[in-house]
Amino acid sequence: MNTELSGRVVLVTGASSGIGAATARAYGREGARVAITYRDRPDRAEKVAADVEDAGGQAHLVRLDLEDLSTVDHAVATVVERWGGIEVLVANAVRWGGDGPPDPSVRFEDVSLAEWEAMIGANLIGTAATVRAVLPGMRAKGWGRIVLISSSVAEEGLPGPGPYGTAKSGLYGLARSLAWNGGRDGILVNVVAPGFTLTDSRPGIPAFVTDALAAATPTHRLSTSDDVANLIVFLGSGANGNLTGEVIRDGSAAARAPHIGG
Repeated sequence: MNTELSGRVVLVTGASSGIGAATARAYGREGARVAITYRDRPDRAEKVAADVEDAGGQAHLVRLDLEDLSTVDHAVATVVERWGGIEVLVANAVRWGGDGPPDPSVRFEDVSLAEWEAMIGANLIGTAATVRAVLPGMRAKGWGRIVLISSSVAEEGLPGPGPYGTAKSGLYGLARSLAWNGGRDGILVNVVAPGFTLTDSRPGIPAFVTDALAAATPTHRLSTSDDVANLIVFLGSGANGNLTGEVIRDGSAAARAPHIGG
């Protein structure tokens, strides 16, 4: 399979750990030029950049914060200035609001409207702003691939506050709109909705939890960050010739994460 990625410019947001880091490395193995964004851990991003270059790609680091839209425009402009354009966007960056996923014990009505605005603003508006910044260059080239990273939470929900799942489900509508808006210009847009994924940002999970989750999947195993990254690379490559406007779920999406219950 020819991915046609050698020398192409790829922007992976939120690429200092987890699925984003694995995706950056995977594009590096294809010989791409990979722009890696981070918010507050440049040391982690530097390690990922070294891995990309060791794999045969080129890497460039740039800060991007979904809650500060000026950093979005600056990040895109920096990459364009360095490499002449962006041909692939993987919109992986996420704003959790705290140190991790939402607390399931929080009642919906106790979440402030300010938190709703922050969560929707970062995860949906911030992602749309990133897409908006890269689209003109893709249109000018007549080729582009955009992969939006959602979550199985967008479909199965989770107890507690609702802003995160609401924002992630909004990416589905965004992708459908973009598919029609960009298709005639050679731009394909899809969503990847991972389930519970084994990543380096989820250490120390008891084996009985992951075993139970794996047993609920068709393959009896949970996806790793590399599994999801390989899917993202296909969608964001020349090997994807005409798949657009779709939501792709990995095998782990069949398992119910521990915070879901039931």
